[in-house]
Amino acid sequence: MPLLIQGGAVIDGTGAAPETQSVFIDQERIAGLGTKADELATQHNDIRVIDASGKTVMPGLIDAHCHITFDEPSSNDELFFHRREGMSALVAAHNIKKVLRAGVTGLFDADCVFDTGIDLRDAIEAGVIEGPRMATGGNVLMTSVGGTAGAFMPERGKLGYANVVPTKDEIISEVRQQIKKGADWIKVHVTGLIPRQKEEGEIQVWSFEELRLVCETAHDLGIPVVGHCRNARSIRDSARAGFDMILHATFMDEKALEAVVDRKVPLVPTFTFQANLADFGDKIGADPGLQEIFRREIIDSSDMLRKAYDHGVPLICGTESGFSLTPYGEWHYRELEVFVKYLGMTPLQAIQCGTEAGAGALGLEGETGAIKDGYLADVIVVDGDPATDVTVLGDKSRLHHVVLGGREIDLAPDEPERKSISGWRVSNYSEQILTRAVANS
Repeated sequence: MPLLIQGGAVIDGTGAAPETQSVFIDQERIAGLGTKADELATQHNDIRVIDASGKTVMPGLIDAHCHITFDEPSSNDELFFHRREGMSALVAAHNIKKVLRAGVTGLFDADCVFDTGIDLRDAIEAGVIEGPRMATGGNVLMTSVGGTAGAFMPERGKLGYANVVPTKDEIISEVRQQIKKGADWIKVHVTGLIPRQKEEGEIQVWSFEELRLVCETAHDLGIPVVGHCRNARSIRDSARAGFDMILHATFMDEKALEAVVDRKVPLVPTFTFQANLADFGDKIGADPGLQEIFRREIIDSSDMLRKAYDHGVPLICGTESGFSLTPYGEWHYRELEVFVKYLGMTPLQAIQCGTEAGAGALGLEGETGAIKDGYLADVIVVDGDPATDVTVLGDKSRLHHVVLGGREIDLAPDEPERKSISGWRVSNYSEQILTRAVANS
């Protein structure tokens, strides 16, 4: 049934100022705006009308860094050793509905446990389950040095969300295998943590030649490459090697900035995880020292990221949703808030980063992420004015309508309460060491 949204202030996602106008949706696409929308509506007898007076109509959010298959682990131990393939797929199908009901109509899952991201995407596209538009990688490529999980990683082979590929032949083989299975992207964990590390952030664990080999192999088959980069040299080398998108991009220096600007490589800072730990870590017993480290990462990286943005580099919103600090359906708006607070963006600029700019991560640039004639009808209706305060997007009581491909989503489905899964979570014996002094205190 055609849909007419009337009377709302339309934020089109391009950075333009809001304009009160109608939006007419026919089948899965936006068929007209303004007077054209009103005229088209008169040509249909059977039509649904949404009165959005006093509300905001805007594109659905795109979360370009969401780990939908992880199920909110609180540790690497839990993520690597307490997940089962079949259960991971079932739980991800449950969790992805939370993301959609939070107003996220598109997400990019850069890497996944097992290959469940690929299956989940295909199930959504086939109408087997309900979820946002989705692009996905397979297992993240790592060298034997490992990534942020360090000593957990094997010398080669698969564990959790990773595949350790210590030789050039294995790199080529794994890239081709992932593409054969249907991955939309190839992800590389370019930086990681090592014992007794002295560098700020993380250390680069891939050579430039290896990075270029990944890009050449993937690009020959028409698939883009994305990298996890949290130091200056990794950002510079990844941009020079041909990476199509960079996650985090923190601790940039001038050479890294120059490489990114020269190639206009989109950056996904993904500050939400750090911001949540910095601002709310005391409520969950986080180490105050770690809170300050993450706060400094945001502050110390914001200036360079803003310079990149001012030079025309796309900045895209991603939240790292999927961990205990960033549970599904709760924080998908927050990267916009961080962009406003730390990068000095206007709310409309931040909204553009969280909508139109993210379409490329889905492989749908020019198709979604904006309220434009002919675009896919991925639209939300919000009570409030995100053009002056992006935090209203985090209040689910203000989210009145979510439309995905022209179809309204039920925002209050009747689902049973989720119970614990045997062996799924890490059970801690205690929160501290039980010395005799503690016992007798």
